[in-house]
Amino acid sequence: MTEERSGNSVSVNGIEMHYVTEGAGEPLLLLHGGGGCHEDWAYAGRDQLAKEYRLIAPDARGHGRSTNPLRKITHRQCALDTLALLDHLGIQRCRAIGVSFGGNILLHMATLQPERIEAMVVVSATMYFPEQCRKIMRQMAPDRHSPEEWDTMRKRHRHGDDQIAALWEWQHGMKDDYDDMNFTPPSLARITAPALIVYGDRDFLYPVEMAVEMYRAIPRSALWIVPGGSHGPIFTNAAPQFVQTSLAFFKGDVVPVK
Repeated sequence: MTEERSGNSVSVNGIEMHYVTEGAGEPLLLLHGGGGCHEDWAYAGRDQLAKEYRLIAPDARGHGRSTNPLRKITHRQCALDTLALLDHLGIQRCRAIGVSFGGNILLHMATLQPERIEAMVVVSATMYFPEQCRKIMRQMAPDRHSPEEWDTMRKRHRHGDDQIAALWEWQHGMKDDYDDMNFTPPSLARITAPALIVYGDRDFLYPVEMAVEMYRAIPRSALWIVPGGSHGPIFTNAAPQFVQTSLAFFKGDVVPVK
């Protein structure tokens, strides 16, 4: 039997960080994608995961119900925020899943404090932003979004249109950022946790070669290329297979061998 879902907030690093917990057992951290929020996990098998683990699903700074007074976002800072949340919850070590932005945050966490991550699934993450990604970022200025896109974002983010504009400004501004996401094979080699790297072979942001490069760099990693999968190939109809594979990986049924 799982515990009911409950929402809370905690003050960390100058923000109020919202997070939701659900389930019972060992902790499993869920990190959402950029421009999303913790509610997105409902479409990626959250209920099934909660039958096996105690889920901790935060809203990253500036996302969902979390605040961001300075309007600045970096993956590295979000990693520090999440580590502070784990400290607040008294969690010294946990399993984790991160998708896209959340996977990038997880790479930072696992290199900053490797001992904190027991095992991890990183979905559509990247070592750095390739040109095909930066080209899309250049198109993400707030004045280029339709009324329908604004309405969709208002359902996810609860601090008004300025919060949404700040998120789009951040996504647009990453086109010129070469510091925040700048992992090299030696830096990823610091990761000690077993890692399952999940990529769609039709990812429009990151070429599949990036997944192979990460697989070669992270010592205890396994690689799952999803045929026909786009960016973040884990939602809706793809969720059951993703949950099954992730749970098997966490239980050691999928063992990285190199």
